[in-house]
Amino acid sequence: MDPAQWAAHDPDPATRAEVLGWLAEDSLQLVDRFAGPLLFGTAGIRGPVGAGESAMNIATVTRTTAGLAAWLGPGTRVVLGCDARHGSADFRQVTAEVLSAAGIRVLLLPAQLPTPLTAFALRHLGADAAVMITASHNPADDNGYKVYDRSGSQIIPPADVEIATAIEAVGWADEVPRSRENIEQIDVLEEYLARAAALVDTPAHDLPIVVTALHGVGGGMLVEALARAGFHDVHPVVEQHRPDPDFPTVRFPNPEEPGALDLAYATADRLGARLVLAVDPDADRCSVAVPEGEGWRRLSGDEVGALLGWEIASRTERGVLASSIVSSRLLGRIAAHHGLTHETTLTGFKWIARVPGLVYGYEEALGYCTDPHAVADKDGITACLRVAELASRVDLEDLLTEIAGHFGWYLTAPLTLRTTQAPALLARLVATPPTVIGAAPVTRVIDLSAGHEGLPPTSGLLLLTEADDRIIIRPSGTEPKLKCYLEVISDSRAAGRERLEVLRGELAELLRPRPGAAPAPSSG
Repeated sequence: MDPAQWAAHDPDPATRAEVLGWLAEDSLQLVDRFAGPLLFGTAGIRGPVGAGESAMNIATVTRTTAGLAAWLGPGTRVVLGCDARHGSADFRQVTAEVLSAAGIRVLLLPAQLPTPLTAFALRHLGADAAVMITASHNPADDNGYKVYDRSGSQIIPPADVEIATAIEAVGWADEVPRSRENIEQIDVLEEYLARAAALVDTPAHDLPIVVTALHGVGGGMLVEALARAGFHDVHPVVEQHRPDPDFPTVRFPNPEEPGALDLAYATADRLGARLVLAVDPDADRCSVAVPEGEGWRRLSGDEVGALLGWEIASRTERGVLASSIVSSRLLGRIAAHHGLTHETTLTGFKWIARVPGLVYGYEEALGYCTDPHAVADKDGITACLRVAELASRVDLEDLLTEIAGHFGWYLTAPLTLRTTQAPALLARLVATPPTVIGAAPVTRVIDLSAGHEGLPPTSGLLLLTEADDRIIIRPSGTEPKLKCYLEVISDSRAAGRERLEVLRGELAELLRPRPGAAPAPSSG
């Protein structure tokens, strides 16, 4: 798109002036910010906040909302929420006004509240769709726009293509009508908290807990939910408790990132806490850490997934447990042990939460759906409550050992390559996969783009070895990354960890870029 034309039709004076300044200076920013519009997909849109068609701004959000409104049609009802990131409040307002002008009734939640509350409100109020303005755990410069449908879950194909087509048909942003006529302020926080607290059976607990919101919007809700569930020895990490869109104490506002929980560990050591709970900035993910020796160990997403799966399955007479294809195979064993069904889905809660009869679902990226009838999405608040209740009754490490006594140690580890060439690198691996890894012959090579065991086609490669190791390699759906998921099954935790390191080292070497190619892999 011509930057001068874009600026002439930008309804925001600030971003318009920014583009005009780049034009006057012949700035290289023009190349970056006019490389093409943000593409709408099943994750909505996500990108850096700023001027230009390739960024999140009033013009982008206006056109996206106009396309969504055309897809929904007048007379529908849409729940709208936002987090506290840069631009969120303005994007929330323009979204509300564009939907309103299109004859859509907007159910507007208060600002700066978690994503799970938006998903809860959608189902609780029986609305037709929901929009959440958030970039989840992305870097501070980013923001995003996430869409849910009537099912309560994020949209799936072909809705994404249909909405994208409608967006393409929208004219200039400054020509899109806006009004406030059909906007209704709503608040379902009390109903959500009552439902969340009811998930915990025991009325009082003396477990000392440290919690952190990583500068996001979940801190207040998490502390209040824990208090209502009977947890009163709860201590927030003060430096990270209030929303701050700059995330000043962490390099990346993602509890999976190294160092993200350091302040929580220091607080827990000072106060003598026995459990650390963290939520990401929009509070849809939950991270858990337990004491280990003189320090702390963050449990993997698969470990927490198994703990919650075991606990929920032991209390459930019938229903389905579900996990994504990249998550551990252990949940399937747990379901069978308790006489329940297990379903494997594609990655993302838009698939997990749609499984019929679901009573619990998770995926390894710290996402847990522990109350699917109320929130058909991952929910860090209720996951923290479930973990806290479990930890108040049993030692989590002891329970992991007990589970391993039934099935062996299912141990997992990630390997990530940050690269813009992820599709090309994956294609090379599909064409020439390894025949041996970790001294074990590769017994199955499955190109997931052809579909697998009833799953729809998806970009990825699955490798199984004679030693029952499993490796899945796929491009990230939201970031320029190639992501690898490794799993081993072992008679001992120590031996399993050693084997994981061997596999990770060999896979890193296999993925090592050729001269002039992308950066080397990292373990994050």
